[in-house]
Amino acid sequence: RNVMGHCLSRKGGGFLFFGADLVPRSGITWTPMSPRVSRKHYSPGPANLYFGGELLGKKFQVILDSGSSYTYFSSRWYGVVLQMIKKDLTGKPLMEAPQDHTLPICWKGAKPFKSVDDVRRYFKTVTLGFGKRAQLDIPPEGYLIVSEHGNVCLGILNGAEAGLGDLNIIGDISVQDVLVVYDNEKDQIGWAPANCDRLPKS
Repeated sequence: RNVMGHCLSRKGGGFLFFGADLVPRSGITWTPMSPRVSRKHYSPGPANLYFGGELLGKKFQVILDSGSSYTYFSSRWYGVVLQMIKKDLTGKPLMEAPQDHTLPICWKGAKPFKSVDDVRRYFKTVTLGFGKRAQLDIPPEGYLIVSEHGNVCLGILNGAEAGLGDLNIIGDISVQDVLVVYDNEKDQIGWAPANCDRLPKS
């Protein structure tokens, strides 16, 4: 069958597959592919954008691109999400770290962080809702990294600054430990949480 997919491990590595042998029979969230956004990329179509369960916007056009290391939001939505994150961090033990140029926005704590687990409680989940039921949850570890300086940095970037215009791209950082399936025969995209460290038994 004309099916392909990938599973990227948070620890590094993962696997790419062709054919339906590794696609689980249950547990996958499916949504129709949308051909209207970009012919070169796979798109699950327009989404509702939520932050911590709060609806931020509708008709949020999304493409999935495993060739992008980070996630990119259009200038408008990048600004909205960044504003929400900064609002949530008010009074929290995190300060902006403009001297860290790993990514455009970084925060530092009283001591260096070792992993995103050290700070995930200060950040909320970003959710994309497709259609009536399909949801793609992007938890804090799906949009944050820890820099070599021990700061936590935002892995959602301003797409306008990267020349992407109004495109919203979900990159590798946001689908780690998620099995993503592109079914070109049924014109649908699916995803499910997965252990991407090991190849599943077919």
